[in-house]
Amino acid sequence: MNPIPQIQPWIDSNEAEAVRRAVASTFVTEHSETLRFERMLAQRTGAKHVLAYANATCGLFAVLRALGVGPGDEVIVPDLTFVATANAVILAGAHPVFCDVEAQSLGLDAAKAQSLITDRTRAIIAVHLYGSAADAHNIAAVSRRFNLHFIEDAAQGLGVKLNGQHVGTFGEAGVISFYGNKTITTGEGGAILTQRDDLARRCYRLKNHGRLEKGVFMHEEIGFNFSFTEMQAALGIVQLTKLDEIIARKAQIRRHYEQRLGELEWVRFQTIPPNVSPVHWFTNMLCDDVDGLSEALAAQGIATRRFFYPLHLQPCYRNLNPAPCPVSARLYQTGLSLPSWCGIEPAQLDRVCEAIQAHGAAV
Repeated sequence: MNPIPQIQPWIDSNEAEAVRRAVASTFVTEHSETLRFERMLAQRTGAKHVLAYANATCGLFAVLRALGVGPGDEVIVPDLTFVATANAVILAGAHPVFCDVEAQSLGLDAAKAQSLITDRTRAIIAVHLYGSAADAHNIAAVSRRFNLHFIEDAAQGLGVKLNGQHVGTFGEAGVISFYGNKTITTGEGGAILTQRDDLARRCYRLKNHGRLEKGVFMHEEIGFNFSFTEMQAALGIVQLTKLDEIIARKAQIRRHYEQRLGELEWVRFQTIPPNVSPVHWFTNMLCDDVDGLSEALAAQGIATRRFFYPLHLQPCYRNLNPAPCPVSARLYQTGLSLPSWCGIEPAQLDRVCEAIQAHGAAV
């Protein structure tokens, strides 16, 4: 029986030809294609400035560094997220403080974040998870009230809107990822979004060895090499032309699962807040027998993914003595991401649904 992957990109001959042209041009590092890709992202997101970056983790680190966050500072991050969110804080020399999340949005709980603020807190990072949106309005309000920087990890959020506004544009800066499993991909790669001219300049200097121009050898500050490539940009430009169709297909996948599985009493689907226009990067379901279900599906060649392992339980962060975060722990214990790639066929979706139904009947 042919395996069904959980996620994979939609890449065809159009991307291959675009990358071939970029290679043939011999301008392979941050040239006209990169500028075009950045402009297309700015138009799509409404951000004044878009800076293509080597990856979203580097972008998040650069934003923290550009805002002056460093050793001795604390940064509040959601407990339910990919580990890169906290790792970027560590890379900046600061201390991540893990905060529980809301059960509906899966995003940072603003009220709980406020309770964690100390005189060392310098920033709050909201994560827009699984194609939904965190409560950016309330998190921004808490940040303003306590004079904290507000940053958005929108790595999974391309196309997602909250009250009509694209995620990643509520805070001082946001980051998007184009890793191979994201809604669109450039292989590796990411982007910083910001409305602030000064922050855009600082983040550009940080990715360009501390200078505002390439080809000059006077460096205003210590910087790094977080450059993009023309091959990535060429791939991303074609991917962006497919974005609306990808979003539509992923919505169809979600509806298919809901229609086939929605009447099962033991299955619940991730809810989307009513003010969010989602992009169903993954279709997520919740059930009490997530271990058994994932194993049963794997035995039939159907790949799934567990939710992100909570940060407060991560082996690499146990030395921080973090407080328990019961909501994120419960979501991990019950959450499963189903096959959600936009090229999945209806017959394959039916096969997944039948396997889930059969497992439920057997337990």
